[in-house]
Amino acid sequence: MSRIRIDAVLIQAVIAGALSFAHLHDLAEAAGQDGWKAWAYPVSVDLLLVAAWRRMRTTADNRAAWAWFVIALAASLGANVATAGLLDLGDVPAWLRILVAGWPALAFLGGTLLVHTPTTAPAEPDPVPAAAPVTAPAAEPIPDVTVERAPEPAPELPPAPASEPAPEPARAPIPAAVPPALLDHARKLADTHQATTGSRIDSATLRARLGVPAPLADAITAQLA
Repeated sequence: MSRIRIDAVLIQAVIAGALSFAHLHDLAEAAGQDGWKAWAYPVSVDLLLVAAWRRMRTTADNRAAWAWFVIALAASLGANVATAGLLDLGDVPAWLRILVAGWPALAFLGGTLLVHTPTTAPAEPDPVPAAAPVTAPAAEPIPDVTVERAPEPAPELPPAPASEPAPEPARAPIPAAVPPALLDHARKLADTHQATTGSRIDSATLRARLGVPAPLADAITAQLA
């Protein structure tokens, strides 16, 4: 919140307002307005000044505000001049009594017109006509042009790599001679399998029963045949 700075202008405004207030009171009291009515006249003049000043600051067309501001200012200056010794406050003329008596109605009319008259709305600018769309010039027809390309030479293929000899299939290792004990045990298993199932034992079943490599199982199966 900004603080009020006390300077020479503010002091002058307070002094001018107090003196004008007192002069208006004295003039109203001399014109026959006694008691609280004499104090209401300076308040009425100051309120009209404030309303006219606010109207001048908030609207562009301020001719009416200027007119009421001049009327209120004339009332204030007139009271200052009249009470400076130029007017006999003991014998106030009739026209001044009439003016003082009619001031409240005049101030009410001016304040009402200043406060409740709608402000003039700013005139809207004329719409700018839309620019006509720019028409592109018609394109000239392009003549058909046939471009003949020279035949490109066929790319040379790289020479085929020399065929490598196919690797020989790995030969199964020749199993060593089957031990007799293992052969006897295998024969017992084969006899039991044939008696149980009615078919001869194959190499895979024999290899699973004996737990020997596949070449050795094949050699045993061949000897059992």
